[in-house]
Amino acid sequence: MKEPETELILVYNADSSFFNIIKDALHKSVSPSTYRCNLCALTYGTISMKTDWKTFIDNLKVPAKFFHRDEFFKMLKTHPHDVENTEFPAIYLHKDGKLSLLVPSTEIDRCKTLKNLIDLLDEKLTNLQR
Repeated sequence: MKEPETELILVYNADSSFFNIIKDALHKSVSPSTYRCNLCALTYGTISMKTDWKTFIDNLKVPAKFFHRDEFFKMLKTHPHDVENTEFPAIYLHKDGKLSLLVPSTEIDRCKTLKNLIDLLDEKLTNLQR
């Protein structure tokens, strides 16, 4: 099956091990102001993806893939790309076999609400179509 020509790659600033997932869930709940992944903090509740975020992602015209930091680096080893940024969280555009930074961590971190993040990503994707 042919891979899509364009897709979003969203990378959390967290690793995928069971211990890390539990630790991050507790950290996000107990001390949200010091939690280091705003992408996760904005898009996930304690256990699952927020409904508004899931609806937004499901209605995008491009498919989205989600990676933890360690999974992203593993993917890069098997599918090498020049990566403009290694600060996470980050959102990349994977288009025509090239990976480019769409939303850097600094912009994600400035978002205070899920609506801010949705508006930001929507604006970035709209600007790509111009």
